[in-house]
Amino acid sequence: MVRKKSSFILCGAFLFVAWNALLLLYLWGRPPMGGQVNLAGEVIRLAEEVEIQLDTQKKLLKQIESHRAVWRSVATVAAASVSGPQVIIPILVIACDRVTVKRSLDKLIQYRPSQELYPIIVSQDCGHAETARVIGSYGEKVTHISQPDLSDIRVRPEHRKFQGYYKIARHYRWALNQVFHTFSQSTVVIVEDDLEVAPDFFEYFRALYPILRSDPTLWCVSAWNDNGRDALVDSSKADLLYRTDFFPGLGWMLLKEMWDELEPKWPSAFWDDWMRQPEQRNGRSCIRPEISRTITFGRKGVSLGQFFDQYLRYIKLNTEFVPFTKLDLSYLLKEKYEEKFIKEVYSAPLVKIEDLQQGGSLRGPGPYRVQYSTRDSFKVFARNLGVMDDLKSGVPRTGYRGVVNFLYRGRRVFLAPPEGWSQYDTSWS
Repeated sequence: MVRKKSSFILCGAFLFVAWNALLLLYLWGRPPMGGQVNLAGEVIRLAEEVEIQLDTQKKLLKQIESHRAVWRSVATVAAASVSGPQVIIPILVIACDRVTVKRSLDKLIQYRPSQELYPIIVSQDCGHAETARVIGSYGEKVTHISQPDLSDIRVRPEHRKFQGYYKIARHYRWALNQVFHTFSQSTVVIVEDDLEVAPDFFEYFRALYPILRSDPTLWCVSAWNDNGRDALVDSSKADLLYRTDFFPGLGWMLLKEMWDELEPKWPSAFWDDWMRQPEQRNGRSCIRPEISRTITFGRKGVSLGQFFDQYLRYIKLNTEFVPFTKLDLSYLLKEKYEEKFIKEVYSAPLVKIEDLQQGGSLRGPGPYRVQYSTRDSFKVFARNLGVMDDLKSGVPRTGYRGVVNFLYRGRRVFLAPPEGWSQYDTSWS
């Protein structure tokens, strides 16, 4: 359609020029009128003919201009069909019986740039009336839905103390089905009721949505850095992002296509550890930031404060707004990322942990590489360097190709397996 209109305009312009050329040749080539020329009459006649021709040309120009307007509108529609409207990214807040969900919702609403592009859906389990009143107080700013099945779940006797984990998995499944099937959304960002978000939380996920959509080796985008304590991150690199093989959770984006894959086999409990199993991860990675875009303030919960006092309470929340949508994030695509990452890690000087701890013989901010070769050596080094030492299905927290990347006393450190690493050993869990 666009090509046809463009060709028509060019043809019209050609006809306009050609018509003027023929007119001039005609006027110049007219023979003199027998004997004596009536100069005044000839000038008048020529003027009349020119006026007629000018009127014809005006009509032709109007036709060309009208078709140019049509072409412009067609081009605009074509461009719109390519770029398309901005995708809606709903925020799903998983809630239960914490009235402190208000802290989470206040920040989400404060930083949300558009209610239409970022609808907030609060899915509540537990039937806790006071929490329901808090959520309801936001009126039309959020959509409040309630998980209808509040019954206990029949579990093995030794799992009775884990009843809460079973209910959480049931709630997640129901809530995600609501987002994708009832509300017909194509993606979602999931947060829990004890998370506070950073000022650029929405910008972060908006910018990374096309990366997640275009790279089949990615399956989530997370706002969380498990090793994101203040001393372990570079505060000057708020825009720095990484790939990780470890599923971080705690504010994460999921596509509908991925939910269609996961939902039929969704576990009855411990959904986050289930996500970290190789059968689900399937060799795929997530994106995570240098500085977390969420922090948790919920010590109370089914995990009874596990890791909270030792790690989670010290996670640094980003405060600097990074315009991610204006940055080129294509370096996160696997083809570009992996080659550079491997080169950077294994060209870094190999040092002993004592060198890092003493620091006297090291020059500059790094990077430096500390090598581990067994599960036990990883755990010893991780503890001594202050990073989390647990592994899930053999994958260390924040690890990519077995490499954990962090700052130690202001120096960049790669805690890495030997060069030539090929796969994780699930027996290391």
